[in-house]
Amino acid sequence: MEKESRTVDKVVKLNQDQDLEMPSRRPGKGIYLLPNILTTGALFGGFYAVLSGFSGQYEWASMAIFAAMIFDGLDGRVARMTNTQSDFGVQYDSLSDMVSFGVAPAVVAYGWGVGDLGKLGWAAAFVYASCAALRLARFNVQAGASDGKIFTGLPSPVAAALVAGLVWSAQDMESSLWLSVSGAFVTGCAGLLMVSNFQYPSFKKVDLRGKVPFIVILSVVMGFVVITIDPPRILFAMALVFSLSAPALWLASRLGWRKKEA
Repeated sequence: MEKESRTVDKVVKLNQDQDLEMPSRRPGKGIYLLPNILTTGALFGGFYAVLSGFSGQYEWASMAIFAAMIFDGLDGRVARMTNTQSDFGVQYDSLSDMVSFGVAPAVVAYGWGVGDLGKLGWAAAFVYASCAALRLARFNVQAGASDGKIFTGLPSPVAAALVAGLVWSAQDMESSLWLSVSGAFVTGCAGLLMVSNFQYPSFKKVDLRGKVPFIVILSVVMGFVVITIDPPRILFAMALVFSLSAPALWLASRLGWRKKEA
């Protein structure tokens, strides 16, 4: 009897231990609302851009992509500031980026004029979309090893701004072979820059809650004023300068190194 009692006690204790362990193994059933609403806003911007592209409303499509950039810039920062980061949010944000900054710009550019080049046009659009997917996959893999201060390859939102900015700023131009070739060139180059090894600065670690010099606030205000002068062309120019900054710095360093060798 004593042996059977000990056996029963062991079974009861084992069941109790398993019950205590169960909550730690159960995945959370809820998701954080605020950051994921912003991510959904970014996803809707990309979705609306695709629909507008199909309808031939390329100006609205371009603006929707830029709107998606705003939501995408807010979701991660809000999650960090409110301590509502989650694995679900990371994966959801990545899928949203693929739609808004991978598929949408490629579809819009193709319908706008790149598709007039036939196979060369859809090849340029596919290069962009596939490179965006590769860029996001590489970012997800390297996220844990990176210090967050630099990006390897052009960030997909900037690449999308480059393509959308070109489409938006060229709305008052007549369709031509030169314009289609320029669009295909920019679209393809934006895609290749995303999968390049060029180093771009990251502004994710900027502390918005800390104090900054007055000149910084003044510069931000002046930046918004400048953008309002001619939004499509100013935004395109900003994306172009940022995109070319890393290759230009790399080239300058190579030339300087060769001069020292000589």
